[in-house]
Amino acid sequence: MLTRRPLLASLLAVTGARPAAAEPTWTLATEYPRTAMPGEGVAHFAAAATRLAAGALTVTPGFDAPNGLRSAAMLRAVAEGRIEAADAFTGALGGEAAIFQLSALPFLTASAADTERLLRVARPAYRAALAARGLTLLYATPWPASGIWSRRPLPDAAALQGLKIRTYDAASTAVMRAAGATPAQISFADAAPRLRRGELDAVLSSGDGGAGARLWEILPHFTVLDYASPLSLAFCATAALDALPAAVREALAAAGGETEARQFVAIGTRLAENETRMRTNGVTIAAIPALRAALTEAAAPVIADWETRAGAEGTAILAAYRAG
Repeated sequence: MLTRRPLLASLLAVTGARPAAAEPTWTLATEYPRTAMPGEGVAHFAAAATRLAAGALTVTPGFDAPNGLRSAAMLRAVAEGRIEAADAFTGALGGEAAIFQLSALPFLTASAADTERLLRVARPAYRAALAARGLTLLYATPWPASGIWSRRPLPDAAALQGLKIRTYDAASTAVMRAAGATPAQISFADAAPRLRRGELDAVLSSGDGGAGARLWEILPHFTVLDYASPLSLAFCATAALDALPAAVREALAAAGGETEARQFVAIGTRLAENETRMRTNGVTIAAIPALRAALTEAAAPVIADWETRAGAEGTAILAAYRAG
């Protein structure tokens, strides 16, 4: 009597049929919650790509740093094939290339309109930096402007002295240190546990990221700074992309364009939505001009240092952006 496997092989030989190939599946990961702007972008792209690929590819979203994957490690993780795609906060990628730190530079972008204008100028440089690492840009997501979440009010610049604050990149770490604070550069996903242990007094983040992770449960004060309105970038491994049929590659490109457009439309109402959510949950929101002035002064040498490291390309991008 034939076993099941030889019988199947005999049937395939007679009919010429082949077993159906498993549908390829990608995961697109972010370290942020589903409710933060990057999380919404990841969810939208996954749904759009799966729909447009029409059964030839399924993209699954991953939120809150799946498998412990933070933004700073995402370039390497995707390039090495440990995950197919990721959405990373660019400030955390500054150690890889100066261009990634651009949108998070202090007091350079204070609105979504600024961020979009800077993206238009810098997009070729982002693509080139990713391509050099075997990666392809899928889309960009804007963040609302960063401010300071804190346990206590920050009434003036003196309140920064010794403030144990989470920062998100080398630039913000240098600025806070120069202003007298005690910064700790860590991922957003790692901030909440340290806050609960009392190791931090404050977090540099937007109202969006903080609202999404319910920072108001620990930090009931938010100081408006318009420190930066940075980007997250979503990218995939170029080798994985090239292995897909042309129609699926086109579907992913279309999904990326659709997602980026959606993100920049969404940011238009996001600030008011975040403020309403924060106030509803008891957050006190204040703008302190003296504190902002102190940070602006501390930021000047940080921006100059970035321009030196970025070289002629960085200088040209800043000049084109400032020229409007």
